[in-house]
Amino acid sequence: MTYQVLARKWRPKDFASLVGQEHVVRALTHALEQQRLHHAYLFTGTRGVGKTTLSRILAKALNCETGITATPCGQCNACRAIDEARFVDYVEMDAASNRGVDEMASLLERAVYAPVDARFKVYMIDEVHMLTNHAFNAMLKTLEEPPSHVKFILATTDPQKIPVTVLSRCLQFNLKRMPVVHIVEHLQKILTEEKLSFELQALRLLARAADGSMRDALSLTDQAIAYAAGQVSEAAVRDMLGALDQHYLMRLLDAIAAADGAAVLAIADELAARSLSFLSALQDLSTILHQVAWAQVAPQSVLDELPEAQDIRRFASLFSPEQVQLYYQIATIGRSELGLAPDEYAGFTMTLLRMLAFYPATTAAAGITSTIAASQASQASQARQAKQAKQAKQAKQAKQAKQAKQAKQAKQAKQAKQAKQAKQAKQAKQAKQAKQAKQAKQAKQAKQAKQAKQAKQAKQAKQAKQAKQAKQAKQAI
Repeated sequence: MTYQVLARKWRPKDFASLVGQEHVVRALTHALEQQRLHHAYLFTGTRGVGKTTLSRILAKALNCETGITATPCGQCNACRAIDEARFVDYVEMDAASNRGVDEMASLLERAVYAPVDARFKVYMIDEVHMLTNHAFNAMLKTLEEPPSHVKFILATTDPQKIPVTVLSRCLQFNLKRMPVVHIVEHLQKILTEEKLSFELQALRLLARAADGSMRDALSLTDQAIAYAAGQVSEAAVRDMLGALDQHYLMRLLDAIAAADGAAVLAIADELAARSLSFLSALQDLSTILHQVAWAQVAPQSVLDELPEAQDIRRFASLFSPEQVQLYYQIATIGRSELGLAPDEYAGFTMTLLRMLAFYPATTAAAGITSTIAASQASQASQARQAKQAKQAKQAKQAKQAKQAKQAKQAKQAKQAKQAKQAKQAKQAKQAKQAKQAKQAKQAKQAKQAKQAKQAKQAKQAKQAKQAKQAKQAKQAI
């Protein structure tokens, strides 16, 4: 049997099994139960949070043979056909590859016909922001007043690109990024059902790497299963992701707390020797410092099941709140400056040395603090100026592109006008020639008629003369 990836195999089949979008499920459930059905829905959110899944569940809820319901049976022909992507009255269109006005016109032409074997004909347009302006304009009237048997479901990751005229015609739902805890719980459930062994910390790493996307989390889990030969362990996931071992971060913070520059440099060299990402190292360091800061003001916020819980509490008592805030700021600014450094190693080590320069807090250190703060402000100013210059350049390029486009359109309009004038001149010339030909023909016909009349008159005169001569001859006899 062909292997089916986890993201497809464990796609939710009903509202109850959908994870992390309770606000959307609640609104749709109430609307279905009260039969308050809108004709157009818009689902927005980042990739892998359930837009397509919601569309299919809603299509089943509308067309289930048990009636319009918030709990489709999943067993009738309509529900099974939608799940198996073979339901003729549920159409998913990818706007990225069918973005033109011709494709939209074809869809709208088919929409007027009644469903083949369903209560409603449902059109789901994915990545709808990729449609052209002409395609959006073509669908406006139908989207506002569709046939009673048609429902539109639009999905996008970039709602800012959708015209407001379309947004105002839809019922809009913003799907949230998946919290790490929800992703971990879902992965735990799936791997348990799949009878695969796993470590909880490995699932946390996968959830953080997914960045709020459940589909990405499941894809990474598939990758981890293959990488670790069926056993999803923390070590295997760290190797697969190239993630930093928490042990390095704890040693690093201990060295900073002890103001041990040699130890800090040695740890940085170890990271470089293992080709680990310095950007990820600073990101993970910021995360640890964030947890330490919370542990200082709300100790109960540190979950006991976290492997690093004991170290977080230890650093919360070891550092002052001012130090934690300062180190956090240095780490986050260091991430933004990493690309400006001669190389990543230099940028990473300079960030760590900057932390050491603020410890201990003596008068000399205070002087260094002001110097580094001034340097940071200068670098931030330079980065801001560079960003503004880049934005100005992009704006200028966009303006030039727009002007070029307008010039091209004006040229095309002028050429079209000239072609139209040439065509009209040609038609006028042809009409004039036809008129002249007709007049010449009429003149010729009039001349021929006149000649025929004269010939007839001549013949009649000749006959009269002959008759007169004959009469005279007869009288003479």
